[in-house]
Amino acid sequence: MKGLKKLNEKKLLYRVMKKKDPEAYGKLYDFYVEKIFRFVYYKISNREETEDLVSDIFLKAWHYLIGDSNKDVNNFNAFIYRIARNSVIDVYRKRANKQECSLDQIGGQIAVESNFKNIELKQEVDIILKGLSKLKEDYQEIIILKYIEELSTKEIAQVMEKSQANVRVTSHRAIKVLKKVLNESDKN
Repeated sequence: MKGLKKLNEKKLLYRVMKKKDPEAYGKLYDFYVEKIFRFVYYKISNREETEDLVSDIFLKAWHYLIGDSNKDVNNFNAFIYRIARNSVIDVYRKRANKQECSLDQIGGQIAVESNFKNIELKQEVDIILKGLSKLKEDYQEIIILKYIEELSTKEIAQVMEKSQANVRVTSHRAIKVLKKVLNESDKN
């Protein structure tokens, strides 16, 4: 099933890049818009700003893909996440006090939006989000991309512009630190 999705995605990407097909891009947009929105929202915690930024991200991607020169985009998933990541970094730069992403503030919102069935699950999510907010930004980003956005190590490496080995090591360290933080919060 996943292989079929990738093949279909490559066909759509080809139609966009070679034929400048807005319908094909619309299908890619429909598939990725919620994922990119969630990724950006985790980072900047402001719904209106996220909506604007997501629109800009997809507009940048469209203009890049239909541009005149030959582009080397083989994986739309990694490509759109890289644009999203870079756009979020630009937002951070524009903010005078470089706020960290406030996962504590969105914990309740995530629970509501995801329609959690029971209170225990919501409490577990809140605990994990609080623990995640205590990690350094690279660790947060890798955990979000890997476990929430379900990107492969290869895709994360492309998004973060790091080697796959670096992503694996950083992911391992991030999980180790998160477990330590969660264990410490259990003791308190």
